[in-house]
Amino acid sequence: MANTTSIIEDSSLLSRIDRAILIVERFFALISGIAIFLLILLAVRSVGGREFFEKPLSGYVDWIMQLMPLIAILAVSFAMRDGTHIRMDLLVSRLRGRVLWTFELVNTLIILGLMILLTWGSWAHFDRAFDWNAPLFSRDSTIDIGLPIWPAKILVPIGFGLISLRLFFQALGFGKALIFDEAAPSAVPLVVDVAAQAAAEAKAVGSREQ
Repeated sequence: MANTTSIIEDSSLLSRIDRAILIVERFFALISGIAIFLLILLAVRSVGGREFFEKPLSGYVDWIMQLMPLIAILAVSFAMRDGTHIRMDLLVSRLRGRVLWTFELVNTLIILGLMILLTWGSWAHFDRAFDWNAPLFSRDSTIDIGLPIWPAKILVPIGFGLISLRLFFQALGFGKALIFDEAAPSAVPLVVDVAAQAAAEAKAVGSREQ
């Protein structure tokens, strides 16, 4: 399915920063995809071992705990930039001009404030689990096979920090559009109308059939 948003790229500083962040986001999204594949392999190994050898994978739940932040958090920023996350466009699609940019700016700033708090809180959570002087640098470990938990915990503030960075520059983009009353600002997700979305979906389907 085609995206309901689009990103305009140009030679402006904001657009160049947007594309630089996108490189990191794509890398994190790749890691997230690999983690999903590994989770599938672990499930096959655990179920297959139980059914055929009466020996399921030891620490299966522990490994799921380690992989979950990779799957659930690292690719969120990429989805936000690309417009593939869930958006309620019923109201936004009816807004135009400075009213639209004001709505988007306020919404982005609210989410940015929340993400900064979550980044700070998740870092404190990681800090409680990490200890330079402890075995494997960990004060905490999984219940079954004793894996250190801090590697999974540090991924949360990293992912949240990247989301905060993305939101910060999107807020700058919406603020710039509001001040200068731009019709199509760069480096921010722009809502695509129904006709353009249908055309994009038809093009995507056509390219797959060829």
